[in-house]
Amino acid sequence: MIFQVLLILCVILILVLVTKKNKYWIKRGLVQEDGIFWRFIFGDRSLAEYCKETYDKYKEEHIGLDFGSTPTLMVKNLDDIASVLAGDFQSFHHRGIFLNKNDLLADNILFIGDYPRWKILRQKLTPVFTSLRLKTMFYSIDKCAQDFVDLIESDEKLREKPFNILYSYTTSSIGAAIFGIDTRGQNAMDSPLLNMAWKVLKPSFFTHMTFFISSLSPTLFKMLQLRLFGEYEDFFIGTVKRVFESRRNAEKRNDFIDVCLELQKNGIMSDPNTGYELEPTDELLAAQAFFFFMAGADTTANAIHFSLLELAANPTILAKLHDNIDNVFKDGKTELTFEDLDKLHYIDMVVNEAMRKYPPIGLIQRLCTKNTALPSNNMQIERGTEILIPVYAIHRDENLFPNPDLFDPERFTPDRVKDMENYSYMAFGGGNRICIGVRFARLQVKACLARLLSKFTLKEQAYEPKRFERSSFSLRDADAKYELVPRNMNK
Repeated sequence: MIFQVLLILCVILILVLVTKKNKYWIKRGLVQEDGIFWRFIFGDRSLAEYCKETYDKYKEEHIGLDFGSTPTLMVKNLDDIASVLAGDFQSFHHRGIFLNKNDLLADNILFIGDYPRWKILRQKLTPVFTSLRLKTMFYSIDKCAQDFVDLIESDEKLREKPFNILYSYTTSSIGAAIFGIDTRGQNAMDSPLLNMAWKVLKPSFFTHMTFFISSLSPTLFKMLQLRLFGEYEDFFIGTVKRVFESRRNAEKRNDFIDVCLELQKNGIMSDPNTGYELEPTDELLAAQAFFFFMAGADTTANAIHFSLLELAANPTILAKLHDNIDNVFKDGKTELTFEDLDKLHYIDMVVNEAMRKYPPIGLIQRLCTKNTALPSNNMQIERGTEILIPVYAIHRDENLFPNPDLFDPERFTPDRVKDMENYSYMAFGGGNRICIGVRFARLQVKACLARLLSKFTLKEQAYEPKRFERSSFSLRDADAKYELVPRNMNK
């Protein structure tokens, strides 16, 4: 620990020298905001909040940031955002996070910047989330949701820290449905992945600095041979290897593990358009499993958590949601089927609005990999420039969402969604690198809220957070509480 502290202090000193008097954007005639990086490192809130302050401060659509050795441009214009995330994807496919070859778990489709490598893995893993596979996975997800509610009913103390128990649910449901961890005959909430999930995804100073060094000073990151998730490799890769071995001759379940085993059976993966080849080793596929786990556990828990906080603050909306859920479970029905999910339309609206106000990922970054230009004003973007898309700020922009601080699920009726500007809503990212597990995440959320709110309601309380946790990517408020009250269905 002492070594880590000294290392980080040395890095901060180096970055101070690197960022001193950097006037890259001023020389190009743009406004430039200095000091966001330092305000975050030594501040008390999320990076997305500091970015929002800058977003609101300037009327200009392009704001230069003094953000380390990499020139960084905050982009507001939605046409430019569409170009970065989709239209000119070849120039902006890189997330701006650099990896070392020894960082096995970071070698996944979330972080990979090598385009051919990312492309072939994305293509091969997309079939994990077909409708047929999702329908098959739903049994495991619903089993976890039922066990989650049973656990809350049996132990009132667990309700004192609601975010923690939600984390248990999202971790266990990913483990059961994606990793193929068998939950038959046992409580699905007893997940072997839970402790690791909490350590990996809980924001910390060292995690922030490691990510920042990777994106702001790749040379220094490589020189120090830093790894984003090195301490979890033995446990996680070992766990996935054991699952692979146990499933090689077992009955197929139409899940992620089956896809992995099929890839290994077929041998070398190749892209017919480019000729790029990649071997589906246990380590490479374990890294993809780690991605699903890392990308889904925290973000989904936050989506459910903020939905419940807003429902507690809005009893009329809560009552309408209860009606929607009760209609699915009417006449003593206890089963929740995959087909029932389409009837839970109001859950979708509530969760979409919660993720608008509190997007799971508060900002998106992309690295320019070749000289190009933004479409709105033909601004020239040099190779090596970082583009920052302030999702949280855009979601709270009153020009895009009138009265943005109001929690209003009616924004997401089908008619109003059709009129929503493209890339004004990016709860799951956008463009070519949009979250691959969007549909799976929605199954998790709907099963959890349907099961939970069929048995419980929420005591009315206001929710007006002054700030969120000091996280470099997400919006979190894990200490926020709400009171779950058992429903009297006989009234």
